[in-house]
Amino acid sequence: MRLLLSSWYLRPGQRPALLRPLGGSGRAGVVPNALDEHAETRELGRETHTLEDLGYSCEVLDLRRYFDAPERLVERLGGLDLVWAVGGNAFVLARAIAQSGFAAAVRARLDDPSFLYGGYSAGACVVGPDLAGIDLVDDPEVVPEGYAAEVEPACLALLPFRILPHWRSDHPESGLVEHADEYLAGSGLEYRRLRDGQALAVDGGTVARIDL
Repeated sequence: MRLLLSSWYLRPGQRPALLRPLGGSGRAGVVPNALDEHAETRELGRETHTLEDLGYSCEVLDLRRYFDAPERLVERLGGLDLVWAVGGNAFVLARAIAQSGFAAAVRARLDDPSFLYGGYSAGACVVGPDLAGIDLVDDPEVVPEGYAAEVEPACLALLPFRILPHWRSDHPESGLVEHADEYLAGSGLEYRRLRDGQALAVDGGTVARIDL
């Protein structure tokens, strides 16, 4: 299992080794669904530019296209070397994960050493077992057009702990993150804090916090 989970989007010059495609080139699917509340204005140029600089050819992997056909998503991921999930509302992304069958599709690829799941902010939060504490940062009641309100958000559950991004950072949500930190610290739930400019790199059984 290979994961690269960042607090914030990658800035110029931030090119973690784990994110580079094996063999020097690869195909990346950029998951935009955390931004679906603002789908008409979402912009992915920043994401694709960074990944293209690393050697990927990029395409949009919109999970809404698989809400009624999750079996096609398994096939789609079979042709990708990287799935990169952008930030936004973590609960919206978790709703898209649940409605599309994305968790099963990702798990089907994780034994392939050439495949990597990566993302930042919301894209990192959904890798844990649940979104405990994140409701103090993101609105859990947002249901964008085309989503089924009865489908509950679901995380990928690839790690046993939660990820709390933007901790003590120069980010608009950092004040809210302090409240989430206090809640999680008092709850006894396992979690890891990340400042902007940090990421968790998971390679097999090794989990390391890295500076980008």
